[in-house]
Amino acid sequence: MGYGLGIILIVVGLVLIYALEVEIPGVGQETLGWILVAAGAVLVVITAVQLNARRRSATSATTTHGDGSQTRQERRSDLDGPAL
Repeated sequence: MGYGLGIILIVVGLVLIYALEVEIPGVGQETLGWILVAAGAVLVVITAVQLNARRRSATSATTTHGDGSQTRQERRSDLDGPAL
């Protein structure tokens, strides 16, 4: 999906509302146009939220040395992008 599909839905909806005069049996043309505009806007917002979400991961490893001492390493990272 993504921004492209959302923008296409908005454009098609606006064309149905303002540019065309087509008779669709059982469905109001303007109503269908507003539904498409709303669906496109929701899709654009959902895409923006997903792409701006941050993932954080942390790993730790403990190493025990021959003399009995231990070393602990922690690694943290912030990854940009949608969670997979």
